Amino acid sequence: MTVVAYQGEIGAYSEEGAQALFPDGTHVPLSSIRKVFEAVEVGRADLGLVPMDNSQAGSINETYDLFLKHGLHVVGETVVRVNHCLLALPGVVIDDLAEVVSHPQAIAQCEEFLTALNISIRAEYDTAGAAKRINDEKLERTGAIASRRAASLYGLVVLAERIQTYPDNYTRFGALSRSPNPLTEPNKTSLVFGVGHVAGSLARCLGAFADRHLSLNKLESRPRAGRPWEYVFYVDVEAPAGEPAMVEALSEVSEHATFTRLLGTYASGMHRR
Repeated sequence: MTVVAYQGEIGAYSEEGAQALFPDGTHVPLSSIRKVFEAVEVGRADLGLVPMDNSQAGSINETYDLFLKHGLHVVGETVVRVNHCLLALPGVVIDDLAEVVSHPQAIAQCEEFLTALNISIRAEYDTAGAAKRINDEKLERTGAIASRRAASLYGLVVLAERIQTYPDNYTRFGALSRSPNPLTEPNKTSLVFGVGHVAGSLARCLGAFADRHLSLNKLESRPRAGRPWEYVFYVDVEAPAGEPAMVEALSEVSEHATFTRLLGTYASGMHRR
């Protein structure tokens, strides 16, 4: 049985992604994205599922930073529709609440709704974990932002639903593996590269893809840890790594970059559910 680690408690959106991508796996909840990376790297889990991007909040920076610290590969992805709900203990109404707790990403995605409530906001490590704590500790004046499924799992009621600022809210999750072999036939490639303080170096790297008519659907810079004012660039390309044009492009990028690392080639999960 394949062991799949994910961040969060049972009922988290990460678990939903794990069930969608690995329906026959054994799903193991962990408290942080870092622990998912570590579990896969040392072999406590065969695969991991980590959030990569949200359609409203953008990239999950922690995940991308951890790619540089761990030698794991992205071998698949899935997209989960996120519908946030405000949950509380049975008998509690919105006017009874003194605070709302949830994962920082969920809080950010529901900023408009929360601002209107005008109550205290507290970050929790996980959406479903916030719901579980309210039930475990019988917190009558605390609400949680989590899924409708989390409400049913932890004996809470839904006070409001679809409270995210933008109704069409999706999170893209990547599957991690020690092996680079994709789960299914790949049509997408992710990589990271660095450039020095040389005029035109970034343009030449990107030109390697443009000259071969390879489409990029992600380009984002992140500070390079331990090297002030140096940046790395994460790129998603709509082509498998083994395609001849991609092989040529990657070779050219390596000529201009300070380093290049292929994060993975895999099947896109960018469908709408």
